[in-house]
Amino acid sequence: MVKSFIVVFLIFASANAVHAQMQLPVEYQQLIKKLTAEVGKKNPTQDLEEQAEVSSSTLVDFAKKLIGIPYRYATSNPNVGFDCSGFVNYVFSNFGFDVPRSSTEFGSTGNETSLKDAKVGDVLVFTGSNPRIRKIGHVGIVYSVDGDQISFIHATSGKAHAVTITELNDYYKSRFLKVMRIL
Repeated sequence: MVKSFIVVFLIFASANAVHAQMQLPVEYQQLIKKLTAEVGKKNPTQDLEEQAEVSSSTLVDFAKKLIGIPYRYATSNPNVGFDCSGFVNYVFSNFGFDVPRSSTEFGSTGNETSLKDAKVGDVLVFTGSNPRIRKIGHVGIVYSVDGDQISFIHATSGKAHAVTITELNDYYKSRFLKVMRIL
């Protein structure tokens, strides 16, 4: 607040000096340049504080609004469609998180936790459609946890071919690799 006032004052003083055809001393000109360059910049710790304020329910409520957007490979644009990592990236990025765009990179993003400790907002990491190939190929966001039953929201190329909510059934359990906590 004080910084903004100082910037406004110095800009006002500078404008008046120009109007009166006076020149401000060099040190004031440099100060004005420095302070105006800082206006509008975010404090890096402010990003961390904002991220800490994001609740898991806020995150999944936002994700839920995207249900029905069609699946589209290599896309992270709600006007066109999402692939799985594009969807997860879009949701987390909306809240200022810098997360990967590729599903394989989610295997090392955040802190790994166990499936029994999974919470709403965690990222589930799966194999691709062939569970025998134990390589990351799909991601989704934990939508709900009810006892041992977990549902997740994801962009699927499967039957729904869109953003949808799916139970962690036997098929997805066979593909499950890990849970990553970002929030």
